[in-house]
Amino acid sequence: MTIVFRLKGFEQEGFEIQYAVGVLRRGGLVAFPTETVYGLGALVWDEEAVARIFQVKGRPSDNPLIVHVSSVEMVEKVASRIPEDAYKLMEKAWPGPLTIVLPKSERVPRTVTAGLDTVAVRMPSHPVALSLIKKTGEPVAAPSANLSGRPSPTTGYHVIRDLMGRVEVIIDAGATLQGVESTVVNILTEPPMLLRPGAIPVEDVERILGRKILVPGFAKGLEQAEKPLAPGMKYRHYSPNAKLILVEVPQYTLECLRELAGYINRQASLKSNGKLCVVATDETLQYYSSNGLKTLSLGSRRDLFEIARNLFPTLRKIDEEDCRIAYAEGFPEQGLGLTIMNRLRKAASEKHYLNC
Repeated sequence: MTIVFRLKGFEQEGFEIQYAVGVLRRGGLVAFPTETVYGLGALVWDEEAVARIFQVKGRPSDNPLIVHVSSVEMVEKVASRIPEDAYKLMEKAWPGPLTIVLPKSERVPRTVTAGLDTVAVRMPSHPVALSLIKKTGEPVAAPSANLSGRPSPTTGYHVIRDLMGRVEVIIDAGATLQGVESTVVNILTEPPMLLRPGAIPVEDVERILGRKILVPGFAKGLEQAEKPLAPGMKYRHYSPNAKLILVEVPQYTLECLRELAGYINRQASLKSNGKLCVVATDETLQYYSSNGLKTLSLGSRRDLFEIARNLFPTLRKIDEEDCRIAYAEGFPEQGLGLTIMNRLRKAASEKHYLNC
């Protein structure tokens, strides 16, 4: 049986949080809000509870979890050596949506790190998440609170749809702020390496460190990493049940966007047997007026924060609209555009590239 607590705003005190703390301490699983997406948590030291996370989600065992903390002292419990760059990032970017890969302490179960000698750690900024971890008194291992491969949950409703009856507690505190997962950086390499783009643009992390960060192909969603050091590096993620076709162009000028829309309209006219959708933007909705295409706007291209925040709910809406095939427009890779393209490329069944 799953108990759902619906909080008004960002309640950090009261029976609900205390009850969830007790569940974690007894080896149960708690879904809770963060500023990025909802997480599914277990005490990091409880190997049996951590193993249940993988079972409940249907998550591959070689896909490591992120450890959530509420203080630097908790980081020092799970990491064996902490480089100066890590302290610099903690000071400037925590609490917040940045995950740092560090050497793990021997105490951290290898189930958490998928057998790796490194551990991915972050301090969420959502007051409910921070309160839950602080009152539990121990780090909490938590991936996103969804079934593996599905779009990440940004509302309590999404978590209920995926995990009701599978976990002990779901804390519903409304929609998350960022709507995409944390940025993951490995500072143990030279130069540091982006493992997953997220809610903090890589350019901001570079400004904090004062040097460039390597952005490999898998961080762009162009390929899979052979050995994932963090979530989102290897497997297909974020996918609706419908077939998602991503269409990219070299540059997203008005002329190229018109050509992109024309291509999608032509492709759609060749399809039959089922509802067709297009994930578009406010600037391009006018181009999809034919072929019976259902349009789903992510927002304005001038506001990539809005696009990122709307992405996962829109990918879920594709299935709610009973679409058989959905087309999606691409975005430039600067700033949060890199995060958006990583998610779309990993969610897509097909990727089409146009010259314009």
